[in-house]
Amino acid sequence: MSTEGYDSSKSGFENAKESAKETFNDAANSAKESARNFQQDFNRTVNNQENKKILAGILGIFLGSFGIHKFILGYNKEGIIQLIISVLSCGTLGIIGLIEGIIYLTKSDEEFYYTYQVNKKGWF
Repeated sequence: MSTEGYDSSKSGFENAKESAKETFNDAANSAKESARNFQQDFNRTVNNQENKKILAGILGIFLGSFGIHKFILGYNKEGIIQLIISVLSCGTLGIIGLIEGIIYLTKSDEEFYYTYQVNKKGWF
C-alpha cells in the first residue's frame, strides 16, 4: 500500500494551515494597531476637551451671567441669549450660569465631551 497520496495531502494541509495562521495573525495585529490608534486619538480628543470643561465650568461659576462659558464652548447664540437675559433681569437670572458651571465640573470628561461637544447641548 502506497502512502504517497496521503503524505502529499497531509503536507498540503499543513502548508494551508500555516498560511491561514499567518494571515490570521497579520489581520489580528492590524486590528490591534487600529484599535490602539483609535484609543490614542480618542484620549487626545477627550483630554483637549477637559481644558474646555474646566475653563467653561469656572467661568460659568464666576462670570455665568455674562454667558462667557457659552462662548468658550462655541455656543455663540446661547451666549448672547444668556447675556440679554442677565441684563433684562438685572443679573438675577445669572444663577443659570452658576448652575451650568457646577454641572460642567461634575460631569466626567467623556460625558462632558459627548454632551456638549458631540451632541451640542446648549442648555443645562
